[in-house]
Order: sequence, then structure tokens, then C-alpha cells
Amino acid sequence: MFSKLPKLRPRHCAVAFFASAFQAFGMYNIHALSGVTEGGIFGLILLLLFLIAWVCWVVWLQRYVVYTNEGVKLDFSQSSYDISGVEAAAPSDDVKISIFYNEGADAIDTAKEMTQLAGYYITNDMCKEDMDNVMLQIERLPSKTPVMVEMKGPFGSFFYNSKLSGAVISQSTDIPAMEKLVTRMNTKGFYKIARISSLRDRTFGEANVTSGLYMLSRAGLWMDTGGMYWLDPTSASTITWISSVVLELKEMGFDEVLLDDFRFPDSDAYIFSGDKIAALQTAATKIMEACSSNKFVVSFGVSDPTFALPDGRCRMYLSNVDAGSVAATYAKVTVSDPEIRVVFLSESGDTRYDKYSVIRSLNVAEEVENRKAE
Repeated sequence: MFSKLPKLRPRHCAVAFFASAFQAFGMYNIHALSGVTEGGIFGLILLLLFLIAWVCWVVWLQRYVVYTNEGVKLDFSQSSYDISGVEAAAPSDDVKISIFYNEGADAIDTAKEMTQLAGYYITNDMCKEDMDNVMLQIERLPSKTPVMVEMKGPFGSFFYNSKLSGAVISQSTDIPAMEKLVTRMNTKGFYKIARISSLRDRTFGEANVTSGLYMLSRAGLWMDTGGMYWLDPTSASTITWISSVVLELKEMGFDEVLLDDFRFPDSDAYIFSGDKIAALQTAATKIMEACSSNKFVVSFGVSDPTFALPDGRCRMYLSNVDAGSVAATYAKVTVSDPEIRVVFLSESGDTRYDKYSVIRSLNVAEEVENRKAE
């Protein structure tokens, strides 16, 4: 038999026999345990081959896909791989382009000169106590009235949905109601001022201890009687944080942002060895450089009327100055255009504030507006 098959050897037959036996033994035990049959394996292979063929078919068809206004269709007359059209040529260097300037009545005013203010402020407490009354009061105000709204408090909580990393949204504030208020301020055409606590910020101080003012023992940050931490104006992190808040409010459409508590706390119980006045003025300059523009105002709530404002569109706000002292305080101011750049914040409707820039509490708006109408 083997002579008729010269290439067949007994050794080859023996190897084939034992290999077949080993495979049969393995296949039987595997199939017996898993329940998979030869038919199942064959079907799985066919399914895999079908999927591979389908993917290749889809990839091949992509060259004939055409997108139109009516949807997607296949066009076998031309492949997307075929080059059609005219190759673009580089423009000539001597081409002259005309630029037209609109200087007519409908031209955009990029100057937007600062003017004297006579408006009202809204605190977060007012909004939480009676937002309906707040909305009613602003409805009565004429267009272009300066209206200031508190958007971030000394605890560090935001009274709007800030997108800044590390921002903590107030849980006690009705954020949708605040958004509605700001939207109405826009539609009424008010001059919009956002008020934020700047150097008094407990939340940022807790998260960035090296940016705060330490107690004398260096055991931790110094805390005022209200339980708030104060930030060091010479810290780069402090400047970056304040600037980022200002820029976000600017993007929200506010015309001005007031940095309240832009001062050192009145205490000797914390560590600061430098020149406090120079530190504040340097910080103000850096914030102005980061945030100012020709249509936006950055303002500083200070305690010293002799504070030197940086260059640019900015104001100084003075609080807790009673009507009897307003003239004497105003006389100490050294900034240029004080009637525009110095603003008093007052809870009173006293007429002695009328000759100066003043932002009063919304609670006295009805009294003041009625007096104007007389």
C-alpha cells in the first residue's frame, strides 16, 4: 500500500492519528462543558465574516455619499476622491482693499463716556426677604437708571450660576429669581452695576490659605468679628481670582463692577509688614490692566477718600458717610473729575447727597423718585 503512495510514511500516519485523537478528545470535553457545537463555531465564523464584509462595504460607499439640502444620497457617477473644480491661486500682493468707516448717527459709540451717577442698590438680603417687592420697585424706575445688585457676598458665595473653577453657589439664594432680575435689568435698559466682596472672602481664603492674612501666631488665617477671612492684595492668586470674577460679570453684560471691601481690615491682630496703601494701589492697577476696557468700568469700595485711583475707567465708592459729613469727606478727595469718579453709597434719601454721585438703597427709591417728579 505504501509503495503505491511513495510520499506517505508510517510515521506521518501515526502523527496524524494521535493528533486527531488529541483534537477529538479536546473538542469533546470543551463542547461538553460549554455547550458549544461545531455548528455553533461555524455560525459564529460566518457572522464575523459578514460583519467584516459589511464594514468594508460601508467604508467603500463613503466615497459616493453626497450631502444635499434634502438629505443624504448615494451618487455612483462621481467619487469624492476625484478632484474637481479649479485649484485656488495665491492672491496678488498688490491687491488694494477698501475699508469704510461708519461715522453717521447709527455708528457704534466706543467711547461711552462716564457720567455722574444717581441710582439705587439691591442687596442679597433684599432679594431673599421680598423679591416680589424688588421687582415691583425696579419696574417703576425709568430707563438708564443706574442699578447695582449684589452678586457675591463676603462669605464667598456667588448669587448667580458662576462657571469659575472653585466657585461656590449660594444655597440660600433663589438663583432663578436672581437671573430673572438681571434679565429684567437688561430689558429695562438700566446702567447695570455688579457688587462683589473682593478682599473679604471666607471661601477663597479657606481653599487658598497662602493668599490670606495670617494671625500673629501664624496658627492660621486671621478672622474678623463676622467670621470672615481677608485676602492679601499682594498675592498673585488673590489678583487672579478677583480679576476672573470681574471678567465673568463683564461677559454677563454688566457695565460696571464694584469691588467692595477693597481695603485692609481695621485690626492689628494680623500679619502684614508692607505699605498697605501702596499694596492696595498696586493691586488696583493690576486688576485694571486685566479687566478694563473703553466701555467697562471697574470700581473700588474703599474707606480712605484720599485713595489714588489707577488710570483708566474706574471709580471710588465710599460707604458709611452720613449726610452731615458728605461735604467734608468729598473735600478730601484728590482724584480728577470727582463728581463722576467718587460715589457715595447711602441708605438715606437725604437731599444733601443730591449734588454728588450717589447710589441709594432701593428701599428709598419711591421717596426719591417722587421728589424728582415734583
